[in-house]
Amino acid sequence: MRIVICALMAALAFVAGRGQDDATKKLPADVGPGRVAWFDLTTTDIDKSKEFHGRLFDWKFTALKETDLAVEIVSRGEAIGTIRVAEGEIGAFNGVVYIQVEDIRASCKKAQELGGKIPPGFPFDLPGGIGAIALVSDPSGHPIGMYSRKGLVAPKAK
Repeated sequence: MRIVICALMAALAFVAGRGQDDATKKLPADVGPGRVAWFDLTTTDIDKSKEFHGRLFDWKFTALKETDLAVEIVSRGEAIGTIRVAEGEIGAFNGVVYIQVEDIRASCKKAQELGGKIPPGFPFDLPGGIGAIALVSDPSGHPIGMYSRKGLVAPKAK
């Protein structure tokens, strides 16, 4: 259940805080299949993490409208991930990296064929028509996210 909650927070971060209304939201950068499209860091202290990562990597941060438990990470003008408050202690598997895939359904099927597990509720479309995400636990139980720029349901024509 915890992994589902983490993914839902990350999904909100994918679409939140960009200062755009739904009609003008743009897709995240197209990094290509097999590359990191987004990541989610966890922390017990957002302010300390912002200070550390901001100074180390010259990242900027944008508040998210839906929550004060996470901020969007901005690098060179592009949103690249989030820093969010951890649920309890930081562990080896906190945080999620989202790898871009062409077809989220096909990637989920392949992950299951390879011994991975897809938690209930995944995959799902992100709000604003910017794609879909899924989580998979690899055979050792480590979570990894998948992101497709194409949603499960084709956007309705206007």
